[in-house]
Amino acid sequence: MTLPPQAAIVWVEPHSPLPDPAEVRSDGAYPGLIAAGLDLSTTRLFEAYSKGIFPWFSEGEPVLWWSPNPRMCLKPAAFKLHRSLRKRIQNGLRQGSLEIRVDADFDQVIHQCAAQQRPGQNGTWIVPPMIEAYRAFHREGYVHAVTAHWDGELIGGLYAVNIGHAVFGESMFTLKPDGSKVALAALVALALRESVPLIDCQQETTHLGTLGAAPIPRARFLETVRSAAQAPAMNWGFKASTWLTLDPRLSAHNTSS
Repeated sequence: MTLPPQAAIVWVEPHSPLPDPAEVRSDGAYPGLIAAGLDLSTTRLFEAYSKGIFPWFSEGEPVLWWSPNPRMCLKPAAFKLHRSLRKRIQNGLRQGSLEIRVDADFDQVIHQCAAQQRPGQNGTWIVPPMIEAYRAFHREGYVHAVTAHWDGELIGGLYAVNIGHAVFGESMFTLKPDGSKVALAALVALALRESVPLIDCQQETTHLGTLGAAPIPRARFLETVRSAAQAPAMNWGFKASTWLTLDPRLSAHNTSS
């Protein structure tokens, strides 16, 4: 991502606050880009996500801070559990093959995500400074990894930032067919159980749209984040019964199709 010389960007010093996204125009050369700086501390990350802002930059660039308008989001109740994915989860539960783990190995998850490119991109946006920053944020309890395992083998996973009841999906990876989709379905089940209003998906993609995500106006997104971030911390414990919040047929004892 190379910025043109004429692009006017707010430069944020380490001890200065990020701009309020609601007061930043979104129709420039890079819509949604609101600021740049060099600070990627956990304090800065907490401030950014609480304001509905996320970092995204390439190797050799300063930290670029984004808040797109509209914002791609997944309302947990709108998640599309397609029949093929539901059957795969059902079979895994009946056979005792499928296991969901939370925060079992964050380092492995973020490195797997970094190894998989986003569609249409060359290289990865999860550059080494990002990895170190999110590892530190994870140690402080604000980033969680959800992984899917089949007969003990890792098949896919994701990591997400969480402040209060605000959840921000960051990246997914898959090692086997539907691996990332199973992990996402597990995240949605957790979100439904915890009454999370939406899962931030950041940018619009066709893939996310097929799973029920849709763009919403930034103003509505920011209002939802402000409210959800003030809620008590989520419970990230995942049991087999958690699947039932997503679909009552997702039970090891259910034989219906």
